[in-house]
Amino acid sequence: MAVAQSEIVAASLIEHFPDYECEIVTKTSLADNFQDKPLYAFGGKPVWTSELEELLGSTGAESVDMIVHSLKDVPTNLPIEFKIGAVLGKSDRRDALVVRSGLPYKSLSELPPDSVIGTSSVRRTAQLRRRFPHLQIKVIRGNDNTRLAKLDDPEQGYTCLILAAAGLLRLDLGDRITEYLSFPHFLYAVGQGALGVEIRKNDEFAQSLLDKIKDVPTTLVCTAERSLMRKLEGGCSIPLGVESIISRDGVVTIEACVTSIDGKEAATGRLTRTVKTEEEAETFGEDLAQSLMSHGAGTILEKINEFKLGQP
Repeated sequence: MAVAQSEIVAASLIEHFPDYECEIVTKTSLADNFQDKPLYAFGGKPVWTSELEELLGSTGAESVDMIVHSLKDVPTNLPIEFKIGAVLGKSDRRDALVVRSGLPYKSLSELPPDSVIGTSSVRRTAQLRRRFPHLQIKVIRGNDNTRLAKLDDPEQGYTCLILAAAGLLRLDLGDRITEYLSFPHFLYAVGQGALGVEIRKNDEFAQSLLDKIKDVPTTLVCTAERSLMRKLEGGCSIPLGVESIISRDGVVTIEACVTSIDGKEAATGRLTRTVKTEEEAETFGEDLAQSLMSHGAGTILEKINEFKLGQP
C-alpha cells in the first residue's frame, strides 16, 4: 500500500516536472512488529511515522525529501521541523465491509449474532459496538493483502473485515468490497482517503513542487478535520468519525461524532461555513471541536485516556 501511494505522488510530480526523477525508498516500521495489539493500546499511530521522519530529517545516504502517508495515519501534531506540504484527494473516503469469500452476507445488518469482525481501529470498534452490539470484534493487523489472507482462512475465525475503501481501490481490490459504510450510520476517519506528503518545514524547493499537485478542496476539508482532532487533544487514536463535504463555492459541512469505546455514549456535532483558506479551515475545526466538547465529548475522551493508561 505504501509503495502504491508513493507511486501516485511520484506520477503526479513527473507529470508536472518530466525532467525530474523520483526514487521511492521503503522502510518497515516498528509498528509492523506489534500485529497482535490495537494501535491505541501502545500509544497510537505516531509509531507509523516516527521512524520515517528520522529519514526525512537525516542528511545521510538513506535520507529522503518527502514522506507519503495515508493522511488518516498522520498525527495532528508533527515535530516542529516538519509539515504537511500537500494533500492529494479524489479517493473514496468511506469504510468498506469485506465478507469472507463463500459467505452469503451482503451487509452488516445481515450478519448473525457473534459474527467476528476484524479491525484494529478504535473508531470502527466504537461505532460497531454502538450500532451492532451483538457482533464480536477481533483485532487484525497487517497490510490489506495480509488482512484479506487472514480473512479467507477459515481457521482464523473472521467473518468479515472493515477496511478503508480507498486502500482497496488503490490496490485494484474493489471487487472484494461487499458494502460501503457511510453516514449517518458509519463515519470515516479524519483524513481518510487522502494522501499527505510530509516534508521539512524549511524545504522551499520541495514545497514549490508540491504546490503544483496539491488538491485545494481536499486540503481545506482535511485541514478542518485535523484541526478538529487536534483541538480534542486525541492524536490519531480516538473514536472520532467525520463526514465532510465541500461545495464548488467553498462551503464546508462536517458532521462529527465521538463515540465511547463500549459504544454506549456518543457526542455529535455539525457545522457549515464558507472556507477559503487553510487558516479559516483551522478555525472551523476548532469551533466544531468546541461544540462537540459542549455536548459531552470531553467526558468520553477522559474515560478513553483512563483506559489507555490501564493498558500493559
